[in-house]
Order: sequence, then structure tokens, then C-alpha cells
Amino acid sequence: MSQTFPAAAAVELAVVERSGFVESRHVGTAIVLRPDGEVHSEYGDTSAAILPRSSLKPLQALACVAAGADLSGPHLAVATASHTGTDRHVGLVRDVLEMAGLGEDDLGCPEAWPQDGATRDEMLRDHGQPARIRMNCSGKHAAMLLACRRTGWPTDGYLDPEHPLQVQIRELVERMTGARVAATAVDGCGAPVHAITLAGLARAIHRIGTSSSSSPFALHRNAGALVQAVRENPWVIAGPGQPDTIAIERLGVFSKGGAEGVHVMSAPDGTTVALKMLDGSGRATAAVALRLLELAGALAPADVSDVMSQLPLAVTGGGRDVGTIRPAF
Repeated sequence: MSQTFPAAAAVELAVVERSGFVESRHVGTAIVLRPDGEVHSEYGDTSAAILPRSSLKPLQALACVAAGADLSGPHLAVATASHTGTDRHVGLVRDVLEMAGLGEDDLGCPEAWPQDGATRDEMLRDHGQPARIRMNCSGKHAAMLLACRRTGWPTDGYLDPEHPLQVQIRELVERMTGARVAATAVDGCGAPVHAITLAGLARAIHRIGTSSSSSPFALHRNAGALVQAVRENPWVIAGPGQPDTIAIERLGVFSKGGAEGVHVMSAPDGTTVALKMLDGSGRATAAVALRLLELAGALAPADVSDVMSQLPLAVTGGGRDVGTIRPAF
């Protein structure tokens, strides 16, 4: 059976402190690449395969653009988003579906309630129901459908690993990571997700984060446009109060979290972090990524401290803050 790294190959990345007592520890692996792409530091075995989950979305979005999904601005950003299902997000996804001449029922992702609390509460008051378009991956699915329409591929079965679009995504993943896909699984949204090494994921995100929208090469030009779209529309990639949105808004990084404790982040100077928490918890991943970028000299300590104060890292007891979730560095 294919599997990720064992506990013996992990290192402590974060701790949970309650009233001065370290209550829990998160172990995992991480890698930091310099602006030139060389390794700055490694923690644990970064050569082991992981499932990137939604941290793979930037690569999936680029494959969709290469296949003809003519997206720009916030509509391009939503293709790589794990959005919280607000009405603004839904509006963008509807626009992409309309470009494809398709509707919500054509989305292959499962029905879901929005993750945004205010939006969910409003839907409940209005007797609303879970919907595919509210699912946090609906933007990615809409982009996949648009790519199929533009290229002339069938939209039926677009999530099959052997569908031409999914084959193109897998080929681009291997090209950007510089390694073969170790295994393919089904992601939470129903799309294929490919097992790659953490080091390979870091290489791919570094290449995306250092690309220019004015590059003479189409792949780099599209990657530069994607990063620009996310940085100019940070609300799109996640939502109000979400770590990715906060970090992008305040620091100008390119940041993308994934389920099961995966996170990638690229600073404006190109320094790039990829990490995976072995226990699958994502509560400390953004904080650890920020601290690693700080230690690499890519972000100012005062700026990182300011953003950390905005992240949901407080440990509460008796209705008040009594501790924090913090990087182990």
C-alpha cells in the first residue's frame, strides 16, 4: 500500500500551549527554497510522497488554462480557491459556468453548506439547502468544465483519471515537480489528487511564485497571471478571517492551504515553503509557514508577528484566552 512518511521521519513543527503547559505537539515535514530555487532548510523527510490535497489547485488551475480556460482576475483566482461559499464566491463560479454554457448541476463536486458562518446562517434562515456551487472546490470544478468546453473534450466523466483533462493535469504536475506521480487518489471533492514528494511540491510552487505574467513562455506567463490574480483578490482564494486570505492581504505572499495539514506559501521575493503535518491538522500550518519564511529572511519579524495576531491561534479556557498554538521554532 502506498503511504506517506512515518512518525520517525517527522520533526516537531508546532506546539499547543495551555496556561504555560505544552499540551500537544504537531510533527511533520517542511522544506524552504531560496529565491533561486535552492534548498535553504529541510525538516524531516521531504522526499516521501504526500497527497497535496488543495495545495495542488494552482497546478490544476494552470492545466485548465493551458487547455483553453480563458480566465483572468478574480475568475482565475477562484479556479485555485478553497473558498468559503459566500455569495461573492458563488457569483464568480456562476460566471465561469456561464462562460462554459453549463449550470450548477454539471459540477461534479458534492453538495455542501458554505463554510462561511454568516452565509450559512442566512441560508438556514431562508430555508436554503446545501449546493454543489457552495462547495469549497466549486471554482476548480467550474474551471475544469470550461477547459473541457474550450478544448472540445466531453464534460461527462471529466473527473475520471483517464479523461484527457486529468491526463493533462497529471502531466503538468510531473513537469512542474520534476518527478513522476507516485499514486493517484480521489480528493474530497471527487477530483483526482496526485501523490508527490513535498520537495517536488515546493519546486512546483516556487516555479509558479517566481513566474512573470509578461514571460515569453505560455506556462510561466499563465503562472504569473495566476499569482497576480490571487494577490490582487485575496478574498477569493479563501474568505473572511481565513489564514490564506489574511496572509495574502497583509504580506503579499502566495498562500494555499490543503486538507490534512498541507500548506504552501511563496514570499514576494520567491522564497517558498511547503509543509505537511503528519496528524492532518491544519490549525498551525499557516503560522509555521510564516515563521519559516521569517527565519529564511523573506518576511520581516514585525510583519509576521502582526499577521500571527490575526490568525485563529488562541487556546481558550473559561471563556478567555489562556494559551496559543505556535510554531516550534
